Amino acid sequence: MTDAAEPRLLLVTGLSGAGKSTVLKVLEDLGWEVVDNLPLALLEALIAAPTKGSEATRPLAVGIDSRSRGFKPASLVKQIKALRETGGRDVQTLFIDCAGAELERRFSETRRRHPLAEDRPAADGIAREREMMESLRRWAEHVVDTTNYSSNDLQQEVRQRFGDTHTDEPVLTILSFGFARGLPRNADLVFDMRYLRNPHWDPKLRPGTGLDPAVAAYVIADPAYESSISQIEALLLTLLPRYRAEGKSYVTIAFGCTGGRHRSVHVADRVARTLRAAGHAPTVTHRNLDSAPQDGLEGKPPSAASASGGNT
Repeated sequence: MTDAAEPRLLLVTGLSGAGKSTVLKVLEDLGWEVVDNLPLALLEALIAAPTKGSEATRPLAVGIDSRSRGFKPASLVKQIKALRETGGRDVQTLFIDCAGAELERRFSETRRRHPLAEDRPAADGIAREREMMESLRRWAEHVVDTTNYSSNDLQQEVRQRFGDTHTDEPVLTILSFGFARGLPRNADLVFDMRYLRNPHWDPKLRPGTGLDPAVAAYVIADPAYESSISQIEALLLTLLPRYRAEGKSYVTIAFGCTGGRHRSVHVADRVARTLRAAGHAPTVTHRNLDSAPQDGLEGKPPSAASASGGNT
C-alpha cells in the first residue's frame, strides 16, 4: 500500500500515437500537476523545486517520449532508480503501448508524420521507436495497450488506475456528438441541442467549432439558450449525487447537435466547467469535432425551415 505521506510522481511514456496526450489530459482533470515533453536534464530540478501548502502533496505527472530533448531510455531508467533510492516521492512509470498496424492507421487518418520517420513511411518510425523503447516498457509498473481502446476507454482506464481510490465519485464523462453520425454508445443521459440556432448556416462560422468565441457567442445569443442550459445544469447537479449514492461507477452525459461540431461542443464545454466548479471532475470528449462540415447532414437552412424553426 502506498504511503499517503509520499506525493506521487508518474512518468508517462510510450509509443507516439498510442495516447499519451489523452492520458495527461485525464490526469490533469483528476487534479494532477502535468508537465509534457520535459527535457530529461530538467527532471530532477523539477522534482526538487520547492513547494508549499497543498502543492507539496499534489501528484505530479511528467510526459516523456522520443521527442523529449536528451531522451535515452537507458539513462531514464537510471534516473528513475536514483529517484526511488532518494525517496520522498512514490515514483511509478506508465507505458502506453499499441499495435503497429493500429498506429499506422492513426497516423494515416490524422495525416501526421511519425517523429522518427519524417521522410519515410510511418511503419519505419514505429518499428524504430518500439525497439528503442523496449527496455523502458519492461521497466514500467503500468503498461496500457490502447490497440482496441476508444478515447473514452482509455480515459476510464486512467481514472480507475490513478484516480483517488478513497472517493466513491463515479467516473464522469461529458461527450459531444453529431446525431447525423450516429448516437453514442453507453451514454446514460442524452440532451438534444438541435433546438438552438445553428452556426453551420453562417458562412463565417461554419469552418469553426463550438470552442471558438464567435461560434459560442452565436449559440449563446439564442433566446432559449440561457434558461434551458441552466435548467440542464441544475438537473445534473441534482442527479450526480444520487448516482453516487446508488453506487454507479460510470456516468456519461452526451450533448448532441446535427453535425457535432458547433452547438453540442459549446454546451458540453460549458456544462463541464459548471460541474468542475461544483466539485466534480468530468472528462470532456468531442467525438465529431474534427469531422468535415457537410450541408447534406445539417438539414434545411433557416430560410427553408418550417415556421417552428426546424430541427437543423
